[in-house]
Amino acid sequence: MPKNQNLVTQKSGLSTNIILTIVVVVVAVVVIGGVLLFNRGGDGGGDTGGSQPAVAAEVLRKPDSHVLTEAPDGKLTVVEFVDFQCPVCQKYYSGFMRNIEDEYAGRITFITRNYPLEMHPLSQQAARAAEAAAFQGKYKEMYHALFDNWAQWAADGQQYASDEAKAKAQFEQYAQQIGLDVNRFKQDMVSPKVQAKIDQDVADGGAAGVGSTPTIFLNGRQFDPGNVQSYAEIGPKLREQLDQELAK
Repeated sequence: MPKNQNLVTQKSGLSTNIILTIVVVVVAVVVIGGVLLFNRGGDGGGDTGGSQPAVAAEVLRKPDSHVLTEAPDGKLTVVEFVDFQCPVCQKYYSGFMRNIEDEYAGRITFITRNYPLEMHPLSQQAARAAEAAAFQGKYKEMYHALFDNWAQWAADGQQYASDEAKAKAQFEQYAQQIGLDVNRFKQDMVSPKVQAKIDQDVADGGAAGVGSTPTIFLNGRQFDPGNVQSYAEIGPKLREQLDQELAK
């Protein structure tokens, strides 16, 4: 995320025109950067691309992809690429994705896939925790535990948490709470097969045009919330598009 920087004029000999030029450039960078962060940033809600062609189903869903809810008619498949440490992913989850999972159960097939970003120090470790839980049939439970307890392990004040040992202990606690064999969970977390699963998700995300998180696809087409001013407006937009697809 961009950091505010103070400009200090150290020499009184700078002309007024030069100072004004610097101010204009800085303001332009801040404004443009802010817009890009909300619409396209690393954790700013995903690139919108409603006019893009649909991504092939075999790219978005693999045989071992994690299905949170499944519709018998297979009419609408929703695929979300997430980074568990991404604050916007957590905002989506707590704001509407968790409710959508329940409200549309049986009507949509809802799949989540990994897309950990380098800017988030614990994102890979959290993804490994989710995948390790999946080997014991508890992906959904760990997915919820990671997002429900996000503030405990993912944030450190106004910064991203980076204490891997602390996060590991918390993930093991979640594993115990959801009924996993914790010793096996610890072994699977560091196994090559778990990392290979995450790497495949990232590769497929790249092939689908994912560049940030969260990024959501509805029947292969990237969800576009349109011109929204706040996160509170995104949930209704998504529900509207879900209902439109289901009404076809």
